[in-house]
Amino acid sequence: MGRKLLYLFLLVTFSAQSQIEQGPLFSEAIGKNIKKYTKNSQNAYAVQDFERAEFLFDSLINNVVNGSYLDNFKVRKLSGKKIELYKFEKPIFLMTYASWCTPGVGEIPALNEVAEKYYKEIDFVILFWDSKENVRKSTREYSRKINIIYVDEKENKNDHIVEIMKHSLGFPTSFFIDENKRIVDVRRGVLHPYNEKYEISFELNYNSFLNGISLLKNLADEDKDHFASKQNP
Repeated sequence: MGRKLLYLFLLVTFSAQSQIEQGPLFSEAIGKNIKKYTKNSQNAYAVQDFERAEFLFDSLINNVVNGSYLDNFKVRKLSGKKIELYKFEKPIFLMTYASWCTPGVGEIPALNEVAEKYYKEIDFVILFWDSKENVRKSTREYSRKINIIYVDEKENKNDHIVEIMKHSLGFPTSFFIDENKRIVDVRRGVLHPYNEKYEISFELNYNSFLNGISLLKNLADEDKDHFASKQNP
C-alpha cells in the first residue's frame, strides 16, 4: 500500500513538473489577453488605422502566443474518424480555415508544392471550422500530402478551446509548431487583390509558406545537433 501511494505521489509530482516546464497552453495564454486585444484592434479598424491594427496583432503573437503550447483537442478526418491533434508527431504547419473563405488563386497550388517537397519532415494540416459536407467541397484541390481535418461546432458547443482558437485570431491563420507542440510563430494569410495574377499570387504564397517551413526545419536541425552533442560530449 505504501509503495502504491509513493508511486502515485511521484506520478502526480512528475506530471505537475512537466506541465510547468512545458509552459502555458495556447488557450490559457491568449485567453488572458484576448479581450483587451480585440477591443483595441476593433478601435484601430474603426478609424482605419491599419498600421496600429497590424502592430497590435504582431505584439499579441510575439509577446503572448509564441512560446505557448498547442492545446490537444479532438478533430475529425474527412472519413469522419475522430483523432487528437497530438496524433501528429512531426513539426506541424497548421492552417485554420473556413469553407466560405476564398483563397487567392495561387494559394493552394503554392501550398501543394511546398507540401510535396517537405511532407516527410513536416506534417501539413488544414483545420476547417465547418461541417463535413462543406469541407469536402472546399478541399478537392489540396494535395494528398496535406492532412484535412475539421471541427463542426455543432458537436463542440461547450468546448472553450475550440471557441478560443477559432475566434481569437481569425482565419486563414497559419501556426508553425515544433515537434514538442510549442508554437514558434503565427502568421495571417497573404493579402493581395482578389483578382491578382496567378503568377504573383503563387509567388507571394509560396515564399510565405516556405519561410515558415524553413523556420521549423532550422529549429528541428538545432534540436538534433543539441541531442547529438549530449550523446557525444
